[in-house]
Amino acid sequence: MNNGGNTALRPRRSVLYMPGANTRAMEKARELACDSIIFDLEDAVSPDAKETARTQVAATVRAGGYGYRELVVRVNGLDTPWAAADLSIAAQLPIDAVLLPKIETVEQIDQCERMLAGTPAAALPLWVMIETPRGVLAIEQILSSSKRIDVVVMGTSDLVKELRARHTEDRGALLPSLAHCVLVARAFDRVVLDGVHLDFRDAESFGRACRQGRDIGFDGKTLIHPSQIDIANTVFGPSTDEIDQARLIVAAWGDAQRAGKGVAVVNGRLVENLHAAEAERVLAFAAALVARD
Repeated sequence: MNNGGNTALRPRRSVLYMPGANTRAMEKARELACDSIIFDLEDAVSPDAKETARTQVAATVRAGGYGYRELVVRVNGLDTPWAAADLSIAAQLPIDAVLLPKIETVEQIDQCERMLAGTPAAALPLWVMIETPRGVLAIEQILSSSKRIDVVVMGTSDLVKELRARHTEDRGALLPSLAHCVLVARAFDRVVLDGVHLDFRDAESFGRACRQGRDIGFDGKTLIHPSQIDIANTVFGPSTDEIDQARLIVAAWGDAQRAGKGVAVVNGRLVENLHAAEAERVLAFAAALVARD
């Protein structure tokens, strides 16, 4: 379990895409155990259903009832004919962020901020999708361009296509891009989410993908089906053993500090200040989950 520094206490283990054209699915999401919901106006909606989806998302979000769940709207790309209307509607909704797809340049961030200027969403946090080679290469400039960017979302399906690679279980072709984006996100103290796993019926392969993403450093995973929520929550959340270990480390470190020592030992392993800091973060994250629920 990892989380970025600037929003470290907001769990984003499971971030579920909800197609904006499917009202029933969006309503059912009120009862799901996901941390965040992305109401999708982009890829999950056909061109002839864009306006309907926009209206349905607005009505569903305004109806409320989503409790602790973070609400995000993914708009269409800024170079499409639907983006302006998407942002106009999103600016009026009680949501937590807007997700911008296929971000490759600082100019796109500037354009979005100009479009939201003077609206109730003028200071609304932005999430950005990195899903092309140009986006991966420009992520440092993108994140340094605006403090409003809160979360980086990997668009792995599009990235595989753009790389002319193949979907493989080990995601070998994606690993350099994924690791690079995690590195930059950490350097800029941002949350970073792994891309979707398309075979939602295969729980075992999904679990392996989650564990790989967690080991790389991702804070959570974007999901395409409710059946993936529990696994993502388990993998990207602190286990009981991790919480118990964190408590031991914090206690041992406190004892060492009071004794004027610079190190401690827990279960035969050396503990230094970096281990204590990580343990404190695990406990804070676990406490945030308890308080939220």
